[in-house]
Amino acid sequence: MVLLKAIRGDKITLAIQNFIIEKTGKAFVDPPTFNLGACYADSSNISPLIFVLSAGSDPIADFRKYAAENDMTARIDLVSLGQGQAPKAEKAIERARTTGGWALLQNCHLSVSWMPKLEAIVENLNEGNHPDFRIWLTSMPSPAFPVSVLQTSVKMTMEPPTGLRSNLLRTYANTDNRDLNDCTKPKEFKMLLFAFSFFHAIAQDRRKFGAIGWNIPYAFMNEEFTVCKIQLRSFLDEYDEVPFKVLNFLGADVNYGGRVTDDKDIRLIKCILERFVQPDTVNVGFNYSDSGLYKTIEPGTQEDYLQYID
Repeated sequence: MVLLKAIRGDKITLAIQNFIIEKTGKAFVDPPTFNLGACYADSSNISPLIFVLSAGSDPIADFRKYAAENDMTARIDLVSLGQGQAPKAEKAIERARTTGGWALLQNCHLSVSWMPKLEAIVENLNEGNHPDFRIWLTSMPSPAFPVSVLQTSVKMTMEPPTGLRSNLLRTYANTDNRDLNDCTKPKEFKMLLFAFSFFHAIAQDRRKFGAIGWNIPYAFMNEEFTVCKIQLRSFLDEYDEVPFKVLNFLGADVNYGGRVTDDKDIRLIKCILERFVQPDTVNVGFNYSDSGLYKTIEPGTQEDYLQYID
């Protein structure tokens, strides 16, 4: 009965999407990929940037990557709020204000008593501060978060993307050509990275089916995929042959499996990864699905992958 309801709901959703596409255009049903640069461009040295957190999302990896691209890594003051961390947060803001750094205050919802002080700090910000100065905040939705700070800030949310296509688009939107070619075996790296990307999308997307997808809902995040990507590049650079068994073990048992507690889910995640990370994956045209819709493509540029996914 649950499965029938899920199928019926998907058919209704698809019909609505098709109607919107026909009447207004495809762009109105495709959520844009997260663009941190565009959000930063809307900010100023008197308006904080707030990441509104949700289960299964962590913006810190995207934040660090954007900081590295703008040569700001050495000018970040990061404070994880909680008991006794308020004085450190205030000092971090003051240092960043004078030096032009970025103060990143994580988990504001865990420091409710300090929120009035944060509100006062933001209200007293002025354009006389260093032009590069920014306050970055992360917080789960909380009634204690100051309304005035919300009103003057740039607000961002990173909901886990829904659907294989959206998930793959986000992955490759954050993977540039330099990253794709940074390996001694670029062909194998690109094709296996695509395989890991597909696996990551499936692991996240199964959650929408409830207990039909996973017996227990797991908060798989981009960090698991990032670790797999680093390990893949390292093993390809180090060994002549692709160590498929090692990649499967580290991916399914360690990186993603570290979150999995149910024994049936452990068996499932191993089976899914073995479908994608195997010798046939490095052959162009290998079908991931019986329909032939999902398959390996000729290794190319970031734009090639984005076009294929789209």
